[in-house]
Amino acid sequence: MNVILAGGGTAGHINPALTIAKTVRDKNPKSKILFIGNSGSLEEKLVKNSGFDIEFIKVEGLRRTVSLKNIKTLRMFLHAVSDCKRIIRDFKADIVVGTGGYVSGPAVYAAHILGIKTCIHEQNAYPGITSKFLSRYADCVFISFESSRKYFRRAKKIVLSGNPIDQSFLFSDKRSARQKLGIPESAFYLVSFAGSLGAREINKLFVDFILKNSKYNDFMHTHATGSFGFKWMPQQLSERGFDINKNTHIKVVEYIYDMPIQLAACDAVVSRAGAITLGEIMAQGKPSVLIPSPNVTHNHQYYNAMSLVENGAAMMLQEKDATADKLYSMILNIKNDPALAKTIGDNARAMAQLRAAEVIYRGMYDLIKK
Repeated sequence: MNVILAGGGTAGHINPALTIAKTVRDKNPKSKILFIGNSGSLEEKLVKNSGFDIEFIKVEGLRRTVSLKNIKTLRMFLHAVSDCKRIIRDFKADIVVGTGGYVSGPAVYAAHILGIKTCIHEQNAYPGITSKFLSRYADCVFISFESSRKYFRRAKKIVLSGNPIDQSFLFSDKRSARQKLGIPESAFYLVSFAGSLGAREINKLFVDFILKNSKYNDFMHTHATGSFGFKWMPQQLSERGFDINKNTHIKVVEYIYDMPIQLAACDAVVSRAGAITLGEIMAQGKPSVLIPSPNVTHNHQYYNAMSLVENGAAMMLQEKDATADKLYSMILNIKNDPALAKTIGDNARAMAQLRAAEVIYRGMYDLIKK
């Protein structure tokens, strides 16, 4: 089983591809796996760190306005298709899988031209332009939200798989996680994060939130600022009388490196609405307040969040309306109403597709057999 995976640009496209690759390797140890990516981009680092081979092409996205640069981009795409044909032939690929990002376009399209089986995986509720383009050529489209189905009317086959997530999120339980973190069973524990870079508006919101919350010792909280946020947020808190090095029940950190344990231990989550993050929250069955980023293509985080909100599986606070008082009120509703918290968490868990990677693997295997 020779498998090529193509996805890049953001961790949201790359990590699902890596999880699929690991599942293929576990299920079929004799498989050969190759990634196609953009040189110098994030996938180069993440794929190499995971121990998989990667070949590089050069491709970029079309401008959404009339531009002469789009002519160059189209030429680059056609050249990338030619490069992908060579890579696919040399590797003797049985199937090519696209997980989004510009790099998946020429790889899946080239495989289609060569008569190689193809499939794509869309992480978000509102699909990206590359996924829409490829859906008419792919032998199977795997979706993560039922609401995505209507955007792929020209697809040959659609399978609701969910988002492949790391298995460690499935096997961490609350009691042991709290013991590892030293969190008392009686305490309410909130986890919040502003993304790997650190969304400035989220961090500004949490400066006020933390100052408000610091008065209550039964309310424990860990907030991850991201790389940019950590350069200014601790200082701003200090100037307003909160020392992150002295407070024992509120932690402000740059990153959360043990996210499976943190999510297992917490009582509620506040985060953006990236597809993989939502998959992890749903897998743990946690009540959450989602603040979608308004700065992403097609506002897809809003649609991701709405998929949960419409099923009673999360609360949403839009960034333009977000204040510390509003957020605090929403968190207190979860804290003070255990029945509400349980209902939201149970609804989130019910939406989780816990075997997503296996569903995708089985779909790939069936395509190859045919």
